[in-house]
Amino acid sequence: MGRLVQYAEAPPEVRAVYDAIKAARGVEDVNNFWKALAVHPPTLARTWESLREVMGPGALDPLVKELLYVAVSMTSGCNYCTASHTAAARAKGMTEAQYGELLAVVAMAAETNRLAEALRVPVDPAFES
Repeated sequence: MGRLVQYAEAPPEVRAVYDAIKAARGVEDVNNFWKALAVHPPTLARTWESLREVMGPGALDPLVKELLYVAVSMTSGCNYCTASHTAAARAKGMTEAQYGELLAVVAMAAETNRLAEALRVPVDPAFES
């Protein structure tokens, strides 16, 4: 397991990012992902800024963004990201029915993706963009 940088031991540039995360999320402490990234302050700051921008207001609904994050995290095999973004999706209103359908879609996509790759299916001309 990697080292986690706690607020009390964090240098000023890390505390500044932690404070921004806590204010944006209305939490008392940042989660372990941010504490792990803090071993390299430039990566911590860059990742927070990118995540804030990508997950912020846009054309996609906030819940849809979280559902997409869960799906990608599941297929990438990131247990931490799957857990944290499932919790975030629930906080944004994801129902058990939506979660069940999400699991079904991710599982189906994984299966059909493997089949298409194994069979080396050529892309139909109508699907080319």
